[in-house]
Amino acid sequence: MTTLSPNSLKDAAAHVIRPPYDRREVAVGIVHIGVGAFHRSHEALYVDRLLGTDPQWGICGVGVRPADAATRDALVPQGGLYTLTTVDPAAKEETRVVGSIVRYLHAPDDPEAVLSQMADPAVRIVSLTITEGGYGIDDATGVFTPVDAATRDDMAGATVPTSAFGMISESLRRRRDAGVAPFTVLSCDNVQHNGRVARTALLAVAEAIDPDLAEWIAANVAFPNSMVDRITPGTTDKIRHDVALDIGLEDRWPVRAESYLQWVLEDDFPAGRPDWEAAGVQLVEDVQPYELMKLRLLNASHQVMSYPALLAGLTWVDDACHDDQIVGLLTGWMREARSTLLPVPGVDLDLYCTTLIERFGSAAVRDTLARQVVNSSDRLPKFVIPALQAASLNRYGMFALAAWGVWLADSLATEGADITDARREELLAAAAREEAGEAAALLDVQSIFGALGSEPEVRVAYWRFRTAIRADGVRLAMTTLLAVS
Repeated sequence: MTTLSPNSLKDAAAHVIRPPYDRREVAVGIVHIGVGAFHRSHEALYVDRLLGTDPQWGICGVGVRPADAATRDALVPQGGLYTLTTVDPAAKEETRVVGSIVRYLHAPDDPEAVLSQMADPAVRIVSLTITEGGYGIDDATGVFTPVDAATRDDMAGATVPTSAFGMISESLRRRRDAGVAPFTVLSCDNVQHNGRVARTALLAVAEAIDPDLAEWIAANVAFPNSMVDRITPGTTDKIRHDVALDIGLEDRWPVRAESYLQWVLEDDFPAGRPDWEAAGVQLVEDVQPYELMKLRLLNASHQVMSYPALLAGLTWVDDACHDDQIVGLLTGWMREARSTLLPVPGVDLDLYCTTLIERFGSAAVRDTLARQVVNSSDRLPKFVIPALQAASLNRYGMFALAAWGVWLADSLATEGADITDARREELLAAAAREEAGEAAALLDVQSIFGALGSEPEVRVAYWRFRTAIRADGVRLAMTTLLAVS
């Protein structure tokens, strides 16, 4: 089958929406680090909507990890084109070809090309989706403590930077030395105060390399906070197969996402920005109310549902959200987590919570529970634990943490079980100690729980739920929990 490309685009099925502009006229104005499905389902789409009237904001995608070679191998032969299929709760689909990524660079292949692109005066935004764990901030202390070798090497004075923040730091140094205004650094990751966190990480890297540069960055570079809300499963071979049948062309890197989309941005772009309001972005002075709503209701709910559902033998998110017990667990979590939120202008929280469960339950999106538990030790401290710290004990959240502990122990005992987590060995060691009878050993992992793990009522609740799940099974333990709700 013919591969999707600028030359073959004309052969796509008639129902496919095509870029309504001439891509040859598009210039790079944004560099984006971390071109995963999430970026391609939101920021790249918003930019695509605007290029017909303002072609200066094309995207150069950048991969900094060796593993990003897969993205290079998929997107470069396609000229950056890919399909985005969105699905509404009634399973109605819409497929479009997105053309906003006009260049892709793999930093391990040619780091100088990346640095030169970011130093180009035409680039006025460098955005990031590098995952919750990519910022190197200790959740318990707020201190920058990177664990990846690339960042540590850059801070030690590597001749050529290889980490995301090392490359941003070096490109800003070049701009400063050339008298070029700095770009705005825009984090799009699911991290509370993501702009502030990105600033902390970048300043720490720059300080280690050149304190004068760090001072210049602190005085001149903007780091707006942002919040993105769209459920976007990872790309699978089945999605590739279905897209090929649907459009009549092979797309190596298609994206499938729910139809719901919200992007809230602080309007702090001194170097300029696209007219994102015209594309549906909400520009505000303070993102925090929206950020807390999304992190503690949507992202936290992913964690709260996943471990009990996995222990119950479920695989798919939509199946879990048609399970009365899991829905009861989610409803209880959201009801109590709402007390930790700020007033959210223009949002009906009752409707938002109801809609969330409907979105999770969409069989058409078909997301896996396994995807939601990748790097759980980065996700729980950012989504669930802050809500537990902010209010009286949320029993549903504590139950989910206990289920996590049992899930880890079961994974330890299952030959060939795969846990993708930077703290994998530490977590499994704590789970093994719990299996041997050491109460609440998992809560002693300071980098995850901080002071919360030492609170007596938290330790008692965790161990009571964990003991019940292990003794009675997760189904009966949920029955008991929900009976006293």
